[in-house]
Amino acid sequence: MGVAPVGGMQQPYLSSRFAHLHTSLVLSELKRLFCLRLDASCVSILETGSSAIQSKFHNPRTFFQVTHPSERPGTDNIPHTFEKFATRKQGLLCKLSKKRNKQKSLEDYCQRRTPCTPQEVAVLTESVLSMILKDMRPLAVVEGEGFKEMLTTFQPGYTLPSRRHFTSMMERKYQTSVEKLRSELKKASSKISFTTDAWTSLVTESYLGVTCHFINDNWDLHSFNLTTLPVEERHTAENLASWVEKVAEKFHISLHNVLAIVHDTASNMVAALHILQEKFGVVSYRCAGHTLQLVVNHALTDPKIDKALSAARGLVKHIKKSEPASIKLKEKQKQMGTAEHKLIQDVAVRWNSSYYMIERLLEQRWPVVATLSDPEVTQRGKQYLDLKNDQWILLGELKEVLKPYEQATNVLSGQSYVTASVLPPLLKGLLKSTQNKSFDSAAVNIFQNSAEEEIMSRWQPEISAFQEDGKNVSLIAAALDPRFRKLKFLSPEDALKLQVRVQKDALDLKREQRSQLQQATVGQEASASPPTKKRSVLDTLLGTDSEEEDCNENIDQGGDGENETVRKEVLLYFGEAPIPRDNDPLTWWKNNATRFPTLATLAKSYLAVPATSTPSERLFSVAGNIVTKKRASLTAEHVEMLTFLHTNA
Repeated sequence: MGVAPVGGMQQPYLSSRFAHLHTSLVLSELKRLFCLRLDASCVSILETGSSAIQSKFHNPRTFFQVTHPSERPGTDNIPHTFEKFATRKQGLLCKLSKKRNKQKSLEDYCQRRTPCTPQEVAVLTESVLSMILKDMRPLAVVEGEGFKEMLTTFQPGYTLPSRRHFTSMMERKYQTSVEKLRSELKKASSKISFTTDAWTSLVTESYLGVTCHFINDNWDLHSFNLTTLPVEERHTAENLASWVEKVAEKFHISLHNVLAIVHDTASNMVAALHILQEKFGVVSYRCAGHTLQLVVNHALTDPKIDKALSAARGLVKHIKKSEPASIKLKEKQKQMGTAEHKLIQDVAVRWNSSYYMIERLLEQRWPVVATLSDPEVTQRGKQYLDLKNDQWILLGELKEVLKPYEQATNVLSGQSYVTASVLPPLLKGLLKSTQNKSFDSAAVNIFQNSAEEEIMSRWQPEISAFQEDGKNVSLIAAALDPRFRKLKFLSPEDALKLQVRVQKDALDLKREQRSQLQQATVGQEASASPPTKKRSVLDTLLGTDSEEEDCNENIDQGGDGENETVRKEVLLYFGEAPIPRDNDPLTWWKNNATRFPTLATLAKSYLAVPATSTPSERLFSVAGNIVTKKRASLTAEHVEMLTFLHTNA
């Protein structure tokens, strides 16, 4: 059977056969005759494609005809026929190729960009900045290819701004946050307190951290980071005092309205606070955490204790640095059913890290001993790493006597609850713990004696002798804390003196409030009153009869009457039973402020004082995560902004 060209004179032999063929069947026949290798997508285009293609296949007889062998033309026409079909085949392939190139892939549809609205762009950009500040990521993260691809996947229509844009946003956000904090501090109806500390970064840049603490009208305790101030000059007492004044001035805070500044025991910081105390009357409050550190460090200087701690450090260091020893320790822990905890290495500047090292070592004693006894782990010449039996006993007793100090440090380092009022009763509890001197190790008994002496010498005003002319911040705070108002941590004589001191401060506060009210009233009357008449010389020197009567009336109304009200308020407060120790004193004051209005104002000032300078130290933990080796080129000003925005978020 041969194939004749379209329009040939021969009668179609299979015309009736192809007269009713569907387009898909025609395609099938084409593939068979022309050996076309069409993929599924091309066939789909042809089957469901444009009308132009289907019009060509509507009548097969107009496309090709097949003749009977008897009517086949001469063999000379065969090459021409196949050349014609080959040309048609090539044209069809070109059309299919063009159609296939125009088809969009699934990826094109998934990544189709719809431009974001300006509102959506603002929200997304603010969200990126918030992530950078909260997670302490470098601003250069917006230049990372992976970060850009991630945002494109989440929102293809969003174009990420440049790093410079985010830097400008961060600077504007800092200025806005500073203004908000100024407004918040302006609303404070009581005195506020500061904590301060100095720090040096990896790139040897010095910073002064300052935080503020106050209780608002809703009796919520607020803590804010004021600054991580970059300083370039020497840390002399005069410079430190000047820097604190600059910080207060920046936030429109009068240092006369600052009750206390909590600081460490460094000599330059102590001298700086003496300057501020003389100039503004602010109380110099030494950090209870640093003082407790000095107490414990002094008590740990006994030679036997020092030797046992050194042996423990060496043992822990050996196991932590030896991979075979660490693997063997895990095996022994599983065999003995001991908790699979890693050993802890202590830090010289943190005594409580020594406590944690001892606690963990005692927990893992037998797995550790079994590990050191294994010859595959410990060479014969290093058997000395294991502790002697009397050293194990000493560490066990040392853990028992150090535990109260560790608990006290954790309680006093809190920032979200009242801490200054807890110090006096807590010190009384520590003194009571030192009375236990029945330990087998003589070194531990020596520790108890030394700790008792240190506590008595460093905290004498808070424990043994009330100073009537002193500031006594912790004692007054404890007296204003309804949990401790019975003052059982003091002798009866000192407790009475403290109650009198609280009454005196309440009376002074009442007079100050009355004076401020009178000044405001006089100012309003002066602005609204008519011009005064000319006074005679005698009236100027002796005063008029009406002025004398007004003065006597004010004394009668504002003197004895108010004093008596304050005395009754103080007696009623101290006469009531204390609340449970697990109750929140601020909640109690919120519910009882109307009953004790004058004492409530005092309580706001004193209960806001932190017992430690831990809040300012935490600033440097944040700053240390910001100023890393990869971000050493950050300017000091941007370090301050990033730290401020992160801690005050």
